[in-house]
This record gives sequence, C-alpha cells and structure tokens, in this order.
Amino acid sequence: MRIDGKAHGIDRSKPVSFRFDGVTHSGFQGDTLASALMGAGVRMLGRSFKYHRPRGVLTSGSEEPNALVTVRSGAQAEPNMRATIQEIYEGLEAKSQNRWPSLGFDLMAVNDLAAPFFGAGFYYKTFMWPKAFWEKVYEPLIRHAAGLGALPGGDNPDAYEKAYAFCDVLVVGSGPAGLMAALTAAKTGADVILCEEDSMLGGRLLSERETIDGMDAALWAAEIAGTLRAMDNVRIMTRTAVTGAYDQGVYGALERVSHHCAASQATPLECFWRITAQRTVLASGALERHIAFRDNDRPGVMMAGALRAYANRWGVAPGRSVAIFGNNDDAHRTARDLAKAGLNVAALIDSRPDAENLAGDVPFYPGYHVARAHGRTGLDAITLRAPHGGEDRIAVEALGVSGGWNPSVHLACHMNKRPIWNETIAAFVAQDDMVPGMICAGAARGVFSTANCLKSGSEAGLEAARSAGYRGALPPLPQADDAVYNLRRLWAVDGPGRAWLDFQNDVTVKDIKQAAAENYRSVEHMKRYTTQGMATDQGKSSNVAALAILADVTGRDIPETGTTTFRPPYVPVSIAAMGAGAQAEGFAPQRFTTSHLASTQMGAPMIEAGLWYRPSYFPRDGEKTWRQSCDREVNMVRNAVGICDVSTLGKIDLQGPDVGAFLDFVYCNTFSTLKPGRVRYGLMLREDGYVMDDGTTARLSDDQWIMTTTTAAAGEVMKHLEWVHQAHCPQMDLRFISVTEQWAQFAIAGPEGRALLNGLLDDKLDDEGFPFMACGDVSVMGIPARLFRISFSGEHAYELAIPSRYGDALFRILVARAEALGGGAYGMEALNVLRIEKGHITHSEIHGRTTAFDIGFGRMVSKKKDCIGQTMAARPGLVDEDREQLVGLRPVGAVKQLVAGGHLFAPEDAPIRENDQGYITSVGFSPSLGEMRALGFLKHGRSRHGQKVKMVDHMRGIETLCEVTDPVAFDREGGRLRG
Repeated sequence: MRIDGKAHGIDRSKPVSFRFDGVTHSGFQGDTLASALMGAGVRMLGRSFKYHRPRGVLTSGSEEPNALVTVRSGAQAEPNMRATIQEIYEGLEAKSQNRWPSLGFDLMAVNDLAAPFFGAGFYYKTFMWPKAFWEKVYEPLIRHAAGLGALPGGDNPDAYEKAYAFCDVLVVGSGPAGLMAALTAAKTGADVILCEEDSMLGGRLLSERETIDGMDAALWAAEIAGTLRAMDNVRIMTRTAVTGAYDQGVYGALERVSHHCAASQATPLECFWRITAQRTVLASGALERHIAFRDNDRPGVMMAGALRAYANRWGVAPGRSVAIFGNNDDAHRTARDLAKAGLNVAALIDSRPDAENLAGDVPFYPGYHVARAHGRTGLDAITLRAPHGGEDRIAVEALGVSGGWNPSVHLACHMNKRPIWNETIAAFVAQDDMVPGMICAGAARGVFSTANCLKSGSEAGLEAARSAGYRGALPPLPQADDAVYNLRRLWAVDGPGRAWLDFQNDVTVKDIKQAAAENYRSVEHMKRYTTQGMATDQGKSSNVAALAILADVTGRDIPETGTTTFRPPYVPVSIAAMGAGAQAEGFAPQRFTTSHLASTQMGAPMIEAGLWYRPSYFPRDGEKTWRQSCDREVNMVRNAVGICDVSTLGKIDLQGPDVGAFLDFVYCNTFSTLKPGRVRYGLMLREDGYVMDDGTTARLSDDQWIMTTTTAAAGEVMKHLEWVHQAHCPQMDLRFISVTEQWAQFAIAGPEGRALLNGLLDDKLDDEGFPFMACGDVSVMGIPARLFRISFSGEHAYELAIPSRYGDALFRILVARAEALGGGAYGMEALNVLRIEKGHITHSEIHGRTTAFDIGFGRMVSKKKDCIGQTMAARPGLVDEDREQLVGLRPVGAVKQLVAGGHLFAPEDAPIRENDQGYITSVGFSPSLGEMRALGFLKHGRSRHGQKVKMVDHMRGIETLCEVTDPVAFDREGGRLRG
C-alpha cells in the first residue's frame, strides 16, 4: 500500500506501468520492483527453494534472499534478479519463479508437508536405495527440482562490456562515511572513484528521518553528491557494486548500465570493471540481521530497517497495521518513523526487559518476544510471549524485525583474512589492511552513529589520500545524530515449530542443532551440511545468527566458532558481464591464414586448429573420399614435393644479450651454445614437471632468436615466458614479442623441395651451404624472407617465412610450381599421417599429463643446468618404469581398424578398467607402409616392442590385435630428412 506524505526516492508526477506475472501494475519513477509491488498491495513474490514456502520482500537492498524474479522475456530473460534493486521502467516485464503452475498455487509446495523427511543433510542420507532408482527416478526428479529461475533458450542478444579504471583512492559505498571519505580525499587533489550499488548516493541516509547540519539527511547527501560531481578529479559510479578485492589493488565491479530502462542494442546491459587503486576506503555500511522464531518467514515479516526504508524513501508499506520486534535501540527508530508516516504501530516489542520506549506514543512491550507469525501467503497476526510466559495475539499486516546490525566486511575478507569479533555490537568488524591498502570506515568498522560515521569517513579519506602521496587536512565535520547503539544478544526465540534462518534455502534453527548433533561442528562443515549461507545472498542476513546458534549448541563462544570464508563476488555477477566480448564468435575468434582464400578456392574443407582455420585436404577431380585425397598428398610429399601453410605455429621474437641463458631456463635442453644461423628442437616443461610444449628455436644473430610453438599452445607459451621473466629472472636483459601474425610461413617438403626453392630464391641453395637445421635471411624474388631447414614430415624440407602481406601470392606461386614438379598443396590430414609415420608428437601426445620420460625424451632434461620443471620432473613417480610410455602400434589381426581413444590390454585380459594398460592418441592410414599406424602410451612400452596387445573401443564395438613398435615407423635412420 502507498503511504501519503513525502517520499524523496520517487517522483509521484511520473507514473510508470509494468507487469508482474501477467498483471499490469503502476508505480512511480524511482521505484524498485519491490517497492512498486508493495505499493500495489502484492505481498508474495516468490517461493523458497526446498519447501516452496511463500516468500515476500525481506530487505531493501542487494542482500535480498527472497524476492527473486525473472525480468524481460524470450532470449533476453534474466532469472534471479533481486526485486529490491531492479528499478521499474515503462514496459518492464517480470515474473515470479520456482513455482508451478502459478505463484499462488504451487504443486511443489507439497514438499512443505514432507518437511520431516527433508531435514539437514537429507541428501546425504536419501537416494541410496534401491540403487537402480538413482538413474531412472532420483536423478531426474532432482534435476527437475534444482535451481530457482530458468535460463532462456537461444543465444543472448544483449550487449556487455568490460572496462578498466585507475585512481588514487577508491571509495566503496556512499553513505555518510563514504561521502565524507570521497570529499576529503578529493580536496587533497587525489583522483577519486566513488562506487555505489544504489541508483542514488547517500546510502542509509536516503532511508532516514534525521538531519545533518540542519538539513534533511537525504538533501544533505544530494548536496555533497553535487559537490563531488563538480570536481574534475572525482568519478562517481552509481549502480555499480564492487564485487571482489584482488592482488595489487585491483577490484572487480559490476555496473548495471541499462537494467533500469528499456533494452537498447546500442547500450550495454552491464559493464564489468577492473579498477586499480593505490588506496581504498571501505565504507560498505552494515546489514541488518534477523531474529528466528516460529514461522518468521511469512510474507510481511521484514527487516525493521527495510520497513523503515520503504516508508521513508518510497512511501510504501506492506500493510496499514505494523509491529516492530527487536533487541536494540534502532528498532525504536523504525517504530517512530512508521508512526510519523501515519501507520498504525500496533506494538513495539523489545526483548530487553529494562529497555525504555524511544519511539514515542506507541504500545510498548519490554521483555516480550514474538513467538510466532500467523498467516500463509501473508502475515495477519503475531503471537507475543510475555516475560512470565503468557501469550497474546495481535493482528498486524507487517512485522519489522531487528536483531542488530552486521558490518558489511565481505570485501575486506577476500584476501583470506578474518574479521574480528566486537562484543559491544555483537558482530564481526573489519580491520585496516586486511586487504593491503584498504582502510575501513563507518559502519563497516563498527561505527554506527551518523556523527561518528562522518568523522570516521573523513579520517579514512585523508589517510588514504596521504598514503597515496597527497597532502591535506580534515574539513569541518557536519553536525549530526550521535546516538549510542545499544543492544542485547538475541538470536532465536525458543519454542515449538520451525524458526527460519536462511529464507531462500529453508534452513532452520533445528537444522543447525542437528548438524552439531551429527558432529558437523565446524562452521564450514555446518554450512555445507545444512546449505546455510549458500543461497544467492550468501547468508548476508543469516550467517552470524547461524554461527551464534552453533556456538551455543557446541559450548563455544562466537570468536572460537569463527566465520565462514567470504569469497568474491559480493553480489551475483552474470557470466556474460565477466566474459564481455566473448559471446558468439568473440568466444572463439575465427583466425584465417593468408592462404585461406586460395585454399577454399581449391575446394579444401577447413577444420579448426586452436583458433585458426586450416585446410583438411585438397580434393582433386575423381577423388570421392577424403582418404583418397589424403593418401595422394602423403605420397606426393614422399615422392615429389608438397606445400603446407604452417603460419599458425606460434612465432615469438626474442632479442637481447641474455636470450640464450633465458632459453636454457625455459627449455629443458641447452640453447645458449646454439650458433647463429642454426636451429634447435626444444622441449618445454611446466613447473610441475609435465610437458607444456615443444618446438624449434632459431638463432638468427648473436642477439636475435625466433621461437616456434605449436598452434594450440602459442598463447599459453607466451604467457609462460612472461611469467618466467617477471617472477624468476627479471634481471636478465631481453625482450620478446609475438610475431605470429606478422609472418606467413610455408613448409616445402619432399625430394623436389630444393629444386622448387632454387627456382624462387635469388641465391641458390645446396646442402653444404644450408644443411639440416640451418636458418638464415634469404631473398624471394626481391622480397626479404627467412628460411629454416626443418622438417615435421620427415622429408627433406624447408619452412619459408615472408611478411604476411605477401603470403597469399607466395602460396599460390609455391603450389603452382609444386604441381609442375608432380606435387601440390597438402592439408592437415596428410600432415598428421606424415608425422605419425615419423613418430613426431603433437598435443594429442603432450596433452598435459605426459612427461619427458613418457615420450622418450628423458635424456633431453639436462642435468648440467637448471630449468623450469626440472626438479619436479625428477620425482620418482614421474620417472617410474611402470608409467605408460610412447609407442607405435600396427594392426596384425583380422581387424585392421585402429581408433584414437581406444584402450590397450594384454591379449588374454578382459577389457575392463582394472586391466587397462594404455591408450591410443593418434591414428592414420599410412600409404607409405600400406597399413594403419598409431601412436599411443603403453605400460613398459619401450621394452615391449614386438609384443602383442589388443585395442578395445567399447563405444564403437571395435577390438583389434596390435603389434607394439617403435614410434618411428618410416625412415628410422633419418636419411631422407638430412639428405
């Protein structure tokens, strides 16, 4: 219902029409969905997760656990939006969730009747028997019931952005402490960013009936906000929640850019910010906590501070007759404000027997407790329990509950530091430098009076600015309320029935006690056993009460019991916002080589290799299958000459006097002895001793080197080099940069390769002047280029690199000349067969779980120098002869088919997991050998050449008898390679 009188958060001259569950309602500009629906008399907004109990609005901010809705429709539908922060706009569509067929009649509410079977940890004790029921009965039921809102089908059409910001001082929160911190820091000249998750600056001041310097608190906040906006060194970011604190002063922040207006393709829906600050002031305020009693989850039972906010800021209330129940003086403020707003305050219940009435002329019940709430889809009465034990029933439509305030310490704990228990306010508070460079102020520090918040914020702002290198002084402090915060602990009211703590996950006081009884006494174990604090609000209003009850049950005090771990994000963040720019093709950008057009014109089907598109094979007239084309291309390379675009291989240019020493540390073999004009194969290990990548590195001159990586690992290797340089050897004098896109590179492989090249190069080649593993600058028809005599095919081969702008033309010339010599272009299928014949590895073999020992390269790990991964690679478990080792395989039985992914067994063993001896990684038909060939890993593989094993593929129903061979099946001596 709407309250007559002043409400400074809305503009009553601007009505707004919106729909909820198909019904049209009207609110005002400035309303949230929660306040607008409350003004329209809607009390029930959702259903709880487990028991599907009716749920109404509980809070007025982002900590809301109950009022979760889906906004918009179709592919743009967004589930689990908090109605308390979703601003209404003309045409907004919202619907309730977690109910079927409707909010008012939800068949899943039958779960509430079965509550005795769904207590804490029921999922650990249920669904065990009969075993056959799991797959056909239990799992489908659980999957159907899981979740709250439902994701829409189809691609998300909304736009998202990511952005970066830098400042001297970041202020989180714009209540009295945040405003003063930003103003004080800005006056020193520091660059200030002020982040506020609300649409307006002011924090709790927007919801109070108090004055600052004789002005209405909300008007004072607006005046300070105007001052800050006029300052060139201040950036104000409203609708922006700081979600996480990370290393080196980096903070994540989610800006709701256009959630408050009709969608526009020109405007992003959200923007995820990465803010880097020298110093930070945490002025995140405090969150009110509940008091548990029987049926305290009924719609209409709210936080007292939220009830006050809806009345003062938005001019609404969930009913005309209200009651307030609390254990602290702040509850009296709510009763006073509601009475002034014209509501009937039927009762002010204070659990403290010696409390005095601070609210004025309202019925006052000191020492009483609320024992029960009555109603089903909305509150209609409460039962009061007198100090002497008698009970009275009072008819009310709303109840505000205040169990005290918890400083919002979450961000301060994201570096794994723990807050400190403050007995005076019965809450955990943050300390300075829990996050390096962070200063806590105001309610986040446990300071609750407005006057002290103003002072705390000003002092924190000045300290932050000074730490960032600026000078200044404290400004005059405004005059404001300085009331003392008094409370007496009360976590739950004893009595029969279920008293609720976590409203979304339906966790009760009894569940906490049951967890302790079953020896889940650690707060982290209790959390997981009961699901307390695992809802979308992350227990913001329930965690402290839950751990206090756990402490009481286990006979410990609260500091000893401790808190659960606070992790980012502070509020839910959409994956689309964090991955902005990665939708559709942005997730995996299509990268094309310079020969792409020529390849497609030749009819080559393209396949993905990393992010690149490479030709699979080049079909010719009369060839009806890919195998025919592949076999021809392999024979062409072995007998004439083939051209393959290898531009996708990562190319990293390293320069400086210490490159050799750096490569010695990066690679497991030695590179510092490599002479200019030569190339060397290298193997790179991760820090855990497993193989990361392999490739060749060429030394072009004394101080310039070119490293080649595999296509798939190019980015990973680049990041690895940067990490090694920064973390392990920053003193080394070198620089490196990726030049993958700057050079088009082509393999020219086969016995006619030199003849083809000599027809192009301005200076002719011979074996003596350009032997195997040589490199150098060359000139191709007057164009400067680079030539490397290296081979992945096992043939006499070269790789010719030319600036990318010439790539298309050079590829066409190379292919034409190759065809004149009886060859042509070859694709990935042929390349795979060629390398399998030679036993050359790719990431099919070095897939992250193999070591240098496994692939037969153990001797490459030099013992004369240190390198990344050397010590870990020498662990006994990684050089055990019992490990699976790289082998070759050929079929010798009636069945000739080999399959990548097939597993290997002894011929006499049953093909079951316990008898598994290895697996196949790569397979291809070798026209050179006239049979299928494979590479794989087999236990004791190197000592089993000539033995028989069977390959089994259960999925395809294939079983093949194989002979174990050396991985190198073709030209083992390498004469063709070096000739």
